[in-house]
Amino acid sequence: MHSFFRRLILTLAGNRLVTRFVSRYGMRLGARRFVAGEDWEQAVVQVKALNDSRMSTTLDYLGESVTDTGQARAARDTYLALLENIDASGVRASVSLKLTQMGLDISRELCLENVGAIVRKAADLGNFVRIDMEGSAYTQATIDIYRELRRDFDNVGLVIQAYLYRSEEDVRSLAALRPDLRLCKGAYLEPADVAFPRKVDVDENFKNLIALNLGQGGRTAVATHDEKIISWTEAYIRENRVPKELYEFQMLYGIRPALQRRLADAGHPVRIYVPFGTEWYPYFTRRLAERPANVLFFLGNLLRR
Repeated sequence: MHSFFRRLILTLAGNRLVTRFVSRYGMRLGARRFVAGEDWEQAVVQVKALNDSRMSTTLDYLGESVTDTGQARAARDTYLALLENIDASGVRASVSLKLTQMGLDISRELCLENVGAIVRKAADLGNFVRIDMEGSAYTQATIDIYRELRRDFDNVGLVIQAYLYRSEEDVRSLAALRPDLRLCKGAYLEPADVAFPRKVDVDENFKNLIALNLGQGGRTAVATHDEKIISWTEAYIRENRVPKELYEFQMLYGIRPALQRRLADAGHPVRIYVPFGTEWYPYFTRRLAERPANVLFFLGNLLRR
């Protein structure tokens, strides 16, 4: 049922009329719950509030599927300025980015040049860059670019999606790098020959990947709102005496804030993924597809207008 619901929402999200309506009215109808604003000035207010609650953040300037070189370089420049703003403000924040926003669909060389400039700037400022994982068509290219960046930089991490069959082998293949991995379930619409169709299988693979990367000595960010996975991870960390510098829980801005605070209050490292920017529609639709409660929240705001 959950899989059917996800596919329905993601399919509807591609409809031109739905896209036009949500893009025009979505921020007023509930997208602000999941998106921290459209510019740095709005986002940093939310980051400071999260920092005050003992949570770190990772900032994502929203954008993907860029096919214009100028737009890709503009996104790079926005991230360079964002890193300067983080440094000047003193907030506890790193950054996350998507390779298609950096020009991967244009050329690998352009993408690598843009991301390399961002990772270099982050290194100069003592900060960190997370490369987000996109749909399965980009998985191998994303891992290849991550490997290339790791030749020169240690301050760059990667995302691995538990719903892909290939993910266990990917984590094993990265062991020598002692990678900093954000492990998540996955939020894209994938065929059954690429990804586990059943949630129970995704959950089991997720736990396997957590244990695998920690066992290989890689720093592991457990990115989920699933309390069963979180409880399992807490028990694993306790039983295996995993030090705090090797793990953290990551959750999305606006989703399960009480659970976020509970983990932080328990002394766990917690980082909140804080998206902002004007290109929020694709991100927002993936959040709606993850949980029926998110759709009900959006529809409730729509009906109240």
